[in-house]
Amino acid sequence: MTSASHRGARAPDAIGETPDRRTSAGGHAGVFQDLLPLALWVVDADGRVVQWSLAAQDLLGHTPEQVVGQDVRRVLVPEENRELADRLAGTVRAGAAVVARLPVRHRDGTLVDMEMWHCPIADVRGRTGVLAIAAETSAVERMRDALAALEGLFTQSPIGLAMLGPDLRFLRVNEALARMDGVPVAAHVGRRVTEVAPGAGALESVMRRVLDRGEAVVDFRHVSGAADPEGQRTWSCSYAPLLGAAGRRVGVIASLIDVTEGQRAHAEAERARRRLALLAEAGTQMGSTLDLTRTAREVVRVLVPRLADSADVQLLEEAVAPDETAASAHGVVRRVAAVFTDPAAPADDLAVGMTLQVPPGSVYEQVMSAGRPMNLYLTDIGPLITTPGADRLRAYLRARVGSARLVPLVARGTVLGAVVVTRTYDREPFDDQDTLLIDELVARAALNIDNARMYSRERDAALTLQRSLMDTSLPTVGGLELTGRYLPAGDHEVGGDWFDAIALPDGRTALVIGDVMGHGIHAAAVMGQLRTAVRTLARRGTEPDQVLRSLDAAVADLGDNEMATCLYAVHDPVAGHCLIARAGHPPPVVADERGSVAFLGGAAGPPLGVGRQDWEVQRLVLPPRSLLVTYTDGLIETRGTDLDQGMRRLAQALRHPGRPLEQVCDDLLAHVLTGVADDDVAVLLARALPR
Repeated sequence: MTSASHRGARAPDAIGETPDRRTSAGGHAGVFQDLLPLALWVVDADGRVVQWSLAAQDLLGHTPEQVVGQDVRRVLVPEENRELADRLAGTVRAGAAVVARLPVRHRDGTLVDMEMWHCPIADVRGRTGVLAIAAETSAVERMRDALAALEGLFTQSPIGLAMLGPDLRFLRVNEALARMDGVPVAAHVGRRVTEVAPGAGALESVMRRVLDRGEAVVDFRHVSGAADPEGQRTWSCSYAPLLGAAGRRVGVIASLIDVTEGQRAHAEAERARRRLALLAEAGTQMGSTLDLTRTAREVVRVLVPRLADSADVQLLEEAVAPDETAASAHGVVRRVAAVFTDPAAPADDLAVGMTLQVPPGSVYEQVMSAGRPMNLYLTDIGPLITTPGADRLRAYLRARVGSARLVPLVARGTVLGAVVVTRTYDREPFDDQDTLLIDELVARAALNIDNARMYSRERDAALTLQRSLMDTSLPTVGGLELTGRYLPAGDHEVGGDWFDAIALPDGRTALVIGDVMGHGIHAAAVMGQLRTAVRTLARRGTEPDQVLRSLDAAVADLGDNEMATCLYAVHDPVAGHCLIARAGHPPPVVADERGSVAFLGGAAGPPLGVGRQDWEVQRLVLPPRSLLVTYTDGLIETRGTDLDQGMRRLAQALRHPGRPLEQVCDDLLAHVLTGVADDDVAVLLARALPR
């Protein structure tokens, strides 16, 4: 089947009728011709091929070397169509352009149905030849379908669409994009992006990069209306190169989607995620110890810099001071921790340790009285500054601080102080979500600080009780030189370790060391009861194993969960030995004057409180100038060190027992305890004197 139509010498815009253009899209449709693979060849007046394009080679398989100089009828035209081809050639040589659909022979012998545009062209001798521009019919039909789809896309899509030429001027836009820009469709065509939307220079730069590199850019985010936060819009912009013949880049295709609401939702979700992460982190960072000052420092580390540019923790002296001094400190707050990231802040006037008398009737007093947080303004802060350097602080606040919030530290119904957080003018003021998060973090901090405060008071009470119950001074006794030490676990733990030496009426000496399970006031109280019981039993001349039986009964009377270890020994200076009984206690060690070290063998027996009462009494010879060392398990059992390592260190520390006893004791502790003790430590050293 063949068909042909004649036209004048003017080249047509497209094969067939020009489509009706809708008012909803504007531009130059001719750019689409570059999207269709077109073969081109030229035939001279004699019917011989004189030019053959690479696109023709791609479509029909013939190389230029194979067809140039050949009779076009013989190479390309099927025999049954040669008469028609001759008529078309004659029409073209007469000066008319012809559009026709004809089959063309492929190099492999198959026929390719093609739509062709034939127009006259002068050959090298000035005669009229034929220029043929052809495309595979199926490709043309696909192109028509694509054009129809593209037309529908442009006219119906809610997405902003545009095509721009190589000079990045609009060729075509749709109504959706026109609405986004607030500029009519016709006013876009021929203009640059920056001429339509001032401030869109970044978009033009992205499109230039797409055109230069031939690489698409997807989801480039652009914010318009930056001067008005309420009217800001966020656009997702995607750009792809528009390719013509042989992959030549002839422009850019652009699509824009308004993602403002989604961006806001995403930003809010991200903020929520960060808030949850910060709360989780605060749970691990704040309250890691029961030290009040360190807990306050942890609070400011959580708040700064992620939520604020400064954080200032101030505690009421009356809330944290001992009871006897609290009355005289009413209304006084002390800065216990602070971070000010702004280098312009007058650090000397904001130093940790400084105190402030809360002005009566001030906002500060109102917040502390009501226990409710409040945003502060310069008019609120100024009267609060009564310390030296007040003028410098006020000037700094006026120049640098954009927003501030005062949050009371309230725990278990008690106001402990307050936290002041600020942001400089360089950051956005605190919003509702910021203040909620700050208030939540300060509430958690208040509970941690209160725990530390109560623990500190309990520790002080336990230490006072322990000191009152355990007199670490040792008596002068016959046949022995004595010294001892008690070390609580770190700076914040008080437990039930104790030691004692009791002079007996017959010249003998009772040596005792024990360890009550647990820490705090209760452990110290149990220790005091056992110490008193041992003294009473010792002065009655009770044998070592019977002393332990009596102590076991006493511990059992205190409750099922009570337990203790104890070593009780009686030294006889005349016989030169000790009788020793142990209730779950580590073995004592003896070092003679030559430095030989030996641990007491045998079973330790059960701890006090388990009710088994089967303790063995062992006889230990203590030669003159030899050293007996007793200790609690906190000396040899520490985190990261097993029992055998601890015992080896203890033995090594006793290689030179002839030094002064106080020095031996100090060196022993320094050598065996390589860090802060995990548990209480008590040691009792006894050196046998020459008889």
